[in-house]
Amino acid sequence: MNEKILNLILKEKKELDRMIRFFRDKKVLFKKKSDNFEIEGHLQKSKHNLKFVKDNLKLGYFDWVITGCYYAVYHAALSLILSKGYFSKNHDATLCILIKEFYKEFSEEINFVNKLFLDYNDVCFYLQSKDKRELATYSSNFIFSKKEVEVIIKKTISFVNKIEEILEYDK
Repeated sequence: MNEKILNLILKEKKELDRMIRFFRDKKVLFKKKSDNFEIEGHLQKSKHNLKFVKDNLKLGYFDWVITGCYYAVYHAALSLILSKGYFSKNHDATLCILIKEFYKEFSEEINFVNKLFLDYNDVCFYLQSKDKRELATYSSNFIFSKKEVEVIIKKTISFVNKIEEILEYDK
């Protein structure tokens, strides 16, 4: 998914619904009974990936740090969509459900003043971290600046913590 498509589905709920139907038809997005054990498992996997990131930062493997950051984000996202009864085998499908269920502009629970939501920066970070991971994983580039990687780590930790807060609030 590119930023143009992201902005379209953030503005047009019918486009978001169309994409979700597409992913369900392709059998990469499913309704699934919410399972607290699995939700917690994905959250723990996310934290495990953050430990991997910390270790690899010390070793200077910045491409692997970027990859680890994305998978920390992805597993946190999987835990969140599972809390609403979805399971995904596709990164973009996961993003679509995050938007449908947790993006503040679309949530049906908007009347709860203290409810935590994902905002535009959160969904953009998911997409940007996925793009950065693809660059780090699939290109021949393995040189990334430590400063750039440290910014990604901070944003990743913030994203994971926000998802953990949302899950805690929804209990």
